[in-house]
Amino acid sequence: MLSLRDFWRRHRRKIFVTVGVLGSGYLLYKLYDANRRRDADLERVFAEREKFIKAQMQAHFENIQKIADTTTLPHVMNYLSSQIAEELDHSQLIERLQKAKGQPNSLTPSEKLELWDRLKILSFTRMVLSLWAMTMLSLYIRVQVNILGRYLYIDTARILGSSYSLENDDIIDRDDEQKFLASADFLSNRGMPTLISDMQTAAIEVLKGKQVALDFFNTTALHETTMQILERFKSIRSPHHWVNYIMPEDAIFYPSSDNKIPSDVTKFDKLMVETRSVLASAEFGSVVEKSLKEVLDALVEDLAAQSGGSLTSGMLLAKILPRVAQMGPILLNEPSKNRYIQIIQSIPEVELFFTLIYTNMPTS
Repeated sequence: MLSLRDFWRRHRRKIFVTVGVLGSGYLLYKLYDANRRRDADLERVFAEREKFIKAQMQAHFENIQKIADTTTLPHVMNYLSSQIAEELDHSQLIERLQKAKGQPNSLTPSEKLELWDRLKILSFTRMVLSLWAMTMLSLYIRVQVNILGRYLYIDTARILGSSYSLENDDIIDRDDEQKFLASADFLSNRGMPTLISDMQTAAIEVLKGKQVALDFFNTTALHETTMQILERFKSIRSPHHWVNYIMPEDAIFYPSSDNKIPSDVTKFDKLMVETRSVLASAEFGSVVEKSLKEVLDALVEDLAAQSGGSLTSGMLLAKILPRVAQMGPILLNEPSKNRYIQIIQSIPEVELFFTLIYTNMPTS
């Protein structure tokens, strides 16, 4: 029987090799385990940092959304409502027609007909213009908020050291934010005269030949007439007819032929360029059409309800006009109480559209 010494002498080399292999394997395992733990720790740190970034971004975004919902949109709607009431005032027409009831000889038949015709045009112009302006401004401000929110996310990620490579981007400051959101006043301040003129032209063409004392309107006729005015209005300045009513064309530079924005352009200008690009897109056009249709459907339903069912069977146009005229202020009511704005916000296609805006990272 071999002694332990003889065994060691004969197998010493194999034992050293085996121990070496086992030791190396153990060392490699320890290195692997250390690297794995380090990678796991780094992943956890990155995940926590990304979570923190998203929380910071979400808080800022919600603050901007709150400002838009509670300040920007109510201010714009209120100002717009006052301006439409002033520019399309029909109170004098109504007073003259009411006075003529008590004094039959105060107006000739042709003068009465002219007053009724003017009231017809003003009433429909007010309602359809209010419908269009409310829809466009609520969509426009949401475009602003989602574009601004995305840029703020990128800025926050850059400040906190995220993996985004944005060395060439400057940070949006509070002045840029306020200036950008304040641009929603453009329609009321500068776009309104052209908008009123074009909408009134459309109303005159569509309502021509419709006699207030002879023509009967039901819900179908009212819906079709309003839609015809909207379609005629759209054709006046197509394509993308809505853009120049609500955005300053002279304040927007246009990208070069390679679609790259010059490096010396401010962040505010970049925001405006992207907003204009979104508004001119086919996708936004589809959202506008869907929103206008949904609001118009609800509007006709409300008018039918107000008439106690009479509009469903048919009413003289003269009796419908007061209700039509009253819908303007209702359409531009306080956003938090405005069911038409809530209808727009609940449309699935609208929600999807704004989700895509928010998640679309800019390439410039």
